[in-house]
Amino acid sequence: MTDTKNDGAAWIRRFHPSPAADARLMCFPHAGGSASFFFPVSKGLAPRVEVLATQYPGRQDRRAEPNVPDMGQLADRAAESLLPWTDKPYALFGHSMGATLAYEVARRLQDAGRPARALFVSGRRAPHRNRDDGLHLLSDEEIVADIGALDGTGDQVFGDAELMGLLLPAIRSDYRAAETYRYAPGPVLTSPVHALTGFSDARVDVGELHHWKEHTEAGFELTVFSGGHFYLVERHEEILELVRARLFEGAVT
Repeated sequence: MTDTKNDGAAWIRRFHPSPAADARLMCFPHAGGSASFFFPVSKGLAPRVEVLATQYPGRQDRRAEPNVPDMGQLADRAAESLLPWTDKPYALFGHSMGATLAYEVARRLQDAGRPARALFVSGRRAPHRNRDDGLHLLSDEEIVADIGALDGTGDQVFGDAELMGLLLPAIRSDYRAAETYRYAPGPVLTSPVHALTGFSDARVDVGELHHWKEHTEAGFELTVFSGGHFYLVERHEEILELVRARLFEGAVT
């Protein structure tokens, strides 16, 4: 473990610092997303649960840094930054690309002797079922159109058209990291896995989420909400309730 939590400060945002929290939730945004996406989650869970939102390079206050279009590199650097924060019970939550990244970080922290209490994966195929849809090879216009078609919430999540232009390099880099990711077999997690998805998600069929059970020996649960790929924007309160319950009410079977 590193000597100070300040070493990984660039990667972590604590919107509501809660030193007396009973547990921590480490959050990983979708492709093109930023730590601020989880501000409402942090506010809703504080002070009992302290949220650590991961800030990827190449966006917001890290815009001057180069993007990292490789899932393994992202996981290595995020895990190194988060390891000092595993001194109390913690869980990980990732949406879309962030779900794959959360899983890979969970593997690394488990290998370091600090397994998570739970892993929450949202709107994403299981690691061994990943596929390359070629989104990172689309033109800028095609990427914008693809995002705008995501259940009508693209504007809520990514902002207006002008800001989208500034985000495109990060989005393309994240798409590349997500689509070129290749699962490497290894020990399964000793943490339960809770999979969440929107029933009408155009990115992934509900049935695909069941395959996450192959990556844990500690129990699996699938929860389906109404909505599409960004269902969690509208189902915010229900998701917070689920996270609280699973963090403090025991394991699933």
